[in-house]
Amino acid sequence: MIMETEYGRRPARQHFLPPALRAPLEARTFREFGYLLLSLPISIVMFTWAVVMVSLSAGLLITFLGIPVLAAGLVGCRAFGALERKRARALLGVDVPAPQPVRGKRGMAWIGAVLKSGVSWRHLLYSVLHFPWALFSFVVSLSLWVYGWGLVTYPLWQWVFPTYTGQDGIQLYGDGTHDFYLDSPFEITLTVLVGLVVTLAVPWIIRGFAYVDRGLLFGLLGPSRLEERVVELESDRGVVVDTSAADLRRIERDLHDGAQARLVALAMDLGLAKEKLTEDPQAAARMVDSAHGEVKVALQELRDLARGIHPAVLTDRGLDAALSSVASRCTVPVQVEVDLPGRPVPAIEGIAYFTVSELLQNVSKHSGASRAGVDVWRAQDRLMLQVTDNGRGGASVDGGSGLAGLAERLDAVDGILVVDSPRGGPTTVTAELPWRA
Repeated sequence: MIMETEYGRRPARQHFLPPALRAPLEARTFREFGYLLLSLPISIVMFTWAVVMVSLSAGLLITFLGIPVLAAGLVGCRAFGALERKRARALLGVDVPAPQPVRGKRGMAWIGAVLKSGVSWRHLLYSVLHFPWALFSFVVSLSLWVYGWGLVTYPLWQWVFPTYTGQDGIQLYGDGTHDFYLDSPFEITLTVLVGLVVTLAVPWIIRGFAYVDRGLLFGLLGPSRLEERVVELESDRGVVVDTSAADLRRIERDLHDGAQARLVALAMDLGLAKEKLTEDPQAAARMVDSAHGEVKVALQELRDLARGIHPAVLTDRGLDAALSSVASRCTVPVQVEVDLPGRPVPAIEGIAYFTVSELLQNVSKHSGASRAGVDVWRAQDRLMLQVTDNGRGGASVDGGSGLAGLAERLDAVDGILVVDSPRGGPTTVTAELPWRA
């Protein structure tokens, strides 16, 4: 029987057995069990390599050869780490990001980069620590697996004892005078029940061992939190650069197509009016009057453009007045409530103004709402923005919409955009920004 998954990505099979009963036969159990079985031989090789290379380099430190030998040992541990990440991806279904490669030129600079890299030493630590854990998990999981299935299938192979060993069954006790064998129907049934309990418990024990391995992989073979933060900041910097370039192109386009074109037309009209001033004063007056109207329109376009970049009211009076000005230009009534203990830094204040402005433009153009609201407040070290409307709903950050670009802009400064917009409405868009006073 097939049913749709939560997101409709692929059909999922509906299981009639509870997870505890189907776990021993699930593919995940066999993959994780195979991972634990392979861990022991691989960890033996890793442990041997790490101990031998470190010991050899320590013995050679009185000479120059100890340093390159230690670097070679660390590089080998990094190679084993890459193998472990691939094995975890194939059998455990976890994708451990690869850490940053060694940055250095050839020769001594490269050796120095290897030795100074914390990633290299974490790989060495993994090679040493993983061996005792792999030995323990291998012995426990394999023993329980064999004993569990062996006891469950005991009635199928119990005949082996009287046929080939002269015993009645599995011997539980024997001291030379008294022997106890599992051979009666009751004892065989009890043996099967004990085996069934062990068999049902083994997958969860294996799963627990696999979670410990996942922790070791992410903790020692993946990038550190600092490296992840650096990558995130590099990505955010790229978003900021792209956003700034897009804003500059938009401003240039608006100036070229709007105010600049009107000013060029205005200059031409004034030139014609100057020529007609002596010949036809009335026509010249009409042309000057038309040029006066063009000046007003051009000035309004320049004001709108400047207001979209960073309005003067925001600089002079803060978010409360600036957002009230934006709300007054919205096509639906907007109630604005701003409760802030002070003013954030201009960069955060500008992003907050731009966010609310964009959201209110969406309300005007796409929501079909009859009213909207804007709430701004501070929650600990976060600046909270919330825009609501009673429109038709259906807004989403997916599909390359304007909300997606807004979310990227907020993410570049450690902000968050959350959209709650069911079909039929209402829509609530919440934005979080870091509070920097």
